[in-house]
Parts: sequence; structure tokens; C-alpha cells
Amino acid sequence: MAELTQLHSPAKPWRVSRLRLLVALAGGLLLIVLVSGFVWWQKTPRNLAYAGAAATAEWKSAWQAGDIVALVRHTERCDRSSNICLGPADGITQAGSIAAGAVGLGFIQLGMQQAQVYSSPLTRTAQTAHYMFGHDAVTQEWLEVCGPTLRNDVVAHKVAQHNLVLITHSGCISDFEKQTGYPRATFAEYGSALMVRINAQGQLKVLGIMNADGWAKIDK
Repeated sequence: MAELTQLHSPAKPWRVSRLRLLVALAGGLLLIVLVSGFVWWQKTPRNLAYAGAAATAEWKSAWQAGDIVALVRHTERCDRSSNICLGPADGITQAGSIAAGAVGLGFIQLGMQQAQVYSSPLTRTAQTAHYMFGHDAVTQEWLEVCGPTLRNDVVAHKVAQHNLVLITHSGCISDFEKQTGYPRATFAEYGSALMVRINAQGQLKVLGIMNADGWAKIDK
């Protein structure tokens, strides 16, 4: 009896190789999409304490030119901590006052001769400003309300060749980041400063974040 013809012939080697290549390409594309999505989701201004010598030179030069706006989050809240309160419950803790002094020292060492300091009128921001610089800051309602006009408010209050230090809230810093290209930025830490360069023409560039512990990591 004649042998039956095989119904299924083995796949040719070139077909197997092509299939493997397609699988590898698909896997590579998927990995790229996942990594890109993760990077986008984590998009946050760089940490200036670790950004390198060139970045440090850039923002220090901008400070000396009077082109910096620093949005500083108040230090540790009394009502959200088990630490000893400095005073009223809507203010900062004693530890927060010490941290504020350390952050203020970082700015003072840069030079405050050509700098304006504003704070939100709330107790925790007013106290933070006081312990940063040893005196009360001028309070501004717009630093408490913030919202969709914050970027424009900041630019409007920036005086040419004068740095501007704004003691405000984490929600306000988030509002500003959303309006300047960082919609998924990490939540601001207590005492952190978002450094922004605004030149005489009103052009704005986010330089990065200096956290409270970062001042000790840079050369004064």
C-alpha cells in the first residue's frame, strides 16, 4: 500500500526565524511604551542637589542676576505631626522652625540684598517665613488661593533683577507645576523650594527643586 502523504509539513527554518523576529520586535515596542509611560508619569523637575556642577552654576548665576523665583513649601505642620507644636495648632512644629532656619540660611548665603519675600497669610507659612529670615514677610492672599492663574500671578509680581521668595503651600506648588509642564510632579516636601528662572522679558524656565536637606550638599 502506498504511504499516505503527510498532511502537515514541518515549518521551514526561515519562517520560524521570521516569527521569532516579529515576537522580539513586538516585545521591544511594548517595553519602550511601558518605559516611556513610566517616565512621563513620574515627570518631576530635577533635584538640584544632585543635578551636577553645570546645573548648580546655572541657578546660582540666575540668582546673582536677580532672575530667580523660589516657591517654598512651609515646614512641618503642627496639626499633622506628633512633634511638639511651636504655638497654635494651625502653625508649624518646633522641629519645623529649626528646619525653616536651615532653609533660610541657604538663601541668606546666596545673598538676600536683591530679594523680596512674600508669604501666604496662613499661620504655618507666616511662621516659616519668620524663622527662615528672622522677620515677618509681606503676606499675599494669592499665595493661599493659587489656582489656574498662579503662573501669571508669579510672573506679574517678579521685579526685574530682584529675586522673589514665595512661602506657600504644596497645593499651590502643584498648581504652578501643572501650569509649567509638570502635571504629574511629585508632591512637594516640607521646606522644599521650586527654583524658577524668569528673565527681564518674562520668559520662564523651571530649573529644579531644592529640598530642605539639599542645601548641605551644594558648595556655598
